[in-house]
Amino acid sequence: MDRFHLFAPEFLFEEFAKYESYILKKTKRSKSDFKKFLQALKRRVEVTPKEDFEEYLEHAEKASPDPKDVPYIALALYLKASIWSNDDALKRQGLVKVHTAKELYEMLRDGSTE
Repeated sequence: MDRFHLFAPEFLFEEFAKYESYILKKTKRSKSDFKKFLQALKRRVEVTPKEDFEEYLEHAEKASPDPKDVPYIALALYLKASIWSNDDALKRQGLVKVHTAKELYEMLRDGSTE
């Protein structure tokens, strides 16, 4: 996993907290597992303030299939990076590369750093 550097807009962890019940239901995990995962994620993900990628928001807005994805696209543009998402519509936007969880797994398995 050290080959990947994970970044996210500063509101990411607020989103996780907001959707905790939904995530627990989907993953069939306990609250304790969720809290452990969230703490591990906080150690691995570098949070980026909106001010850092603000200049890319307008461009991202034009390409984004969903207003909720705009900050992620803008951050990817700012970092010249790809996005990790299983969202098909986001993958089709064409402005930044989007990798599914399966693709990332395969990259790790195969030793690729694409």
